[in-house]
Amino acid sequence: MASGDGMSRYIRQMVLPEVDAEGQELIEAAHVLVVGAGGLGVPVLQYLAGAGIGRITLIDPDSVDETNLHRQPLYRMKDVGQPKVRAAAQAIARLNPEVMVDALIDRLTPANAPALVAAADVVLDCADSYAASYTLSDVCLAAGKPLISASALGMAGYVGGFCGDPGKGGAPSLRALFPDPPDSGQTCATAGVLGPVVGMLGCLQAQMALAVILGLTPSPLGQFTRFEAGRFTQFHFDGAPETSGPRFIAAEDIRPGDMVIDLRPKDEAPRKATPEALRMPGYGAGGPLPAPGQRIVLACRSGLRSWRAADALARRWDGEITLLALGDDS
Repeated sequence: MASGDGMSRYIRQMVLPEVDAEGQELIEAAHVLVVGAGGLGVPVLQYLAGAGIGRITLIDPDSVDETNLHRQPLYRMKDVGQPKVRAAAQAIARLNPEVMVDALIDRLTPANAPALVAAADVVLDCADSYAASYTLSDVCLAAGKPLISASALGMAGYVGGFCGDPGKGGAPSLRALFPDPPDSGQTCATAGVLGPVVGMLGCLQAQMALAVILGLTPSPLGQFTRFEAGRFTQFHFDGAPETSGPRFIAAEDIRPGDMVIDLRPKDEAPRKATPEALRMPGYGAGGPLPAPGQRIVLACRSGLRSWRAADALARRWDGEITLLALGDDS
């Protein structure tokens, strides 16, 4: 625990009976995984580092772009072109050198998620990625780790507390609350986003993470908050039943006998998911079926087209369906 002059940094939060010296020790002992260093991740990082979180593992594959700066004020013009996680780690070191930051320049995938989640006490989904959110939810549910997930688009968004240890007030998963693919595949890049919207939601994520670490009651797990039309609405989803559905896999998890369908047209992705993959952008409601006992892998960029194809395919085939989100084609 910080001592001497270092303690004055946290005195205003330690005055709170919900925190005090014992709570500050919990905060400083905590290890959080933050997935995404963009509009949601920036306020999360600023306020968790300010609170004195002991260790932050930060993963994001992107570099700072000038178009990020209106909603990601942790970065400066001099950071443009630098990996976000590196620029964020440098900014956090200036803000609070007592916080340890592990900066990973990488995408969150079903291959690396289990180890990253297992090492953390709380997971924060700030990824702005459909595939990453569901991958984190599936992994956190299996590991019994709390997940604070948020999404923002335009002038609206949400924050929810998911998963966690069932024996310690855990909650249903993201998949239980949202079992179906969303109607819109828009992103901040295509639909736009207002900076203060993601700022508010990211701050709420940080608050919920601290509440989990401090063991505050009522727990934020099982709580869903939506911001829309300038106001917040809340509800609890503690009783939402878990649902089955297609899971995301990593590219390295493709098996030799899998039937792989690449849903991306050639002008989007000249290179197929695998050399043997069938390129069929309209697959799902129609198209060849796998052989009995064969697994099918539906691949696209974000995972959304794969989920929609899986939803259509499940109406005419009851075998194993998996999803693959490949990201931007290299």
